[in-house]
Amino acid sequence: MGLLNPHNNKDFTAKLKKRKQKAFALEMLPRTSIAQSMDVLSAMASLAGYKSVILAANHFAGYFPMLTTAAGTVPPAKVLILGAGVAGLQAIATAKRLGAVVEAFDVRKAVKEEVESLGAKFIMVEGMQSDADTGGYAVVQKDEALAAQRELIHQKVVKADIVITTASIPGKAAPRLIEGATVDAMKPGAVIIDLAAASGGNCELTKNEEVINHSGVTIIGDSQLAYALYAERRANCSVSIF
Repeated sequence: MGLLNPHNNKDFTAKLKKRKQKAFALEMLPRTSIAQSMDVLSAMASLAGYKSVILAANHFAGYFPMLTTAAGTVPPAKVLILGAGVAGLQAIATAKRLGAVVEAFDVRKAVKEEVESLGAKFIMVEGMQSDADTGGYAVVQKDEALAAQRELIHQKVVKADIVITTASIPGKAAPRLIEGATVDAMKPGAVIIDLAAASGGNCELTKNEEVINHSGVTIIGDSQLAYALYAERRANCSVSIF
């Protein structure tokens, strides 16, 4: 019993079936009120959203807040969050606390109020398919809506200093939100943190568990940011419980 990632860890699940062993993947629990105390997925996603901003700040050559010095004024960093789920909302809150100007994109109109309550500007494409019955995850969209979405995201990404992507669809490849041509048009020194790297990535150029530099843009594919925190804590303990 634990976080087994059955959709992407098919070799492991195949071995379990072959051995006729029972396994309970906690991330597959329905995200309902009655199971709230067992919602490990939301807890880990919140940690990942926080860590993604800290990681971006470490790789970004500029500053998050506006700074006024004797030599002049440094403008605040422009941060774009793609996906306003649990991880995205925590990323927004963390980036705002560090003083950045934050925008957030999501196909779900229902999250607009939450995004704006955290101080970010909400952006979306009209005509996107509703996610009301998907438990808060992204849904597969029609071609026309996807084309409009790609154009809007391209316009926003090329102006951003830091982009954090969090969009995932359970059991499917992560939706492609950032094309290679968009990365080519980004500012040198910009940073992309792709939290959907394990399922293909939201950025076309993402490589899971790798940090790459493409035309001066740093792209970090890391779906395990929250787990790294726990791994570090386990390493400092004399006894580990799994």
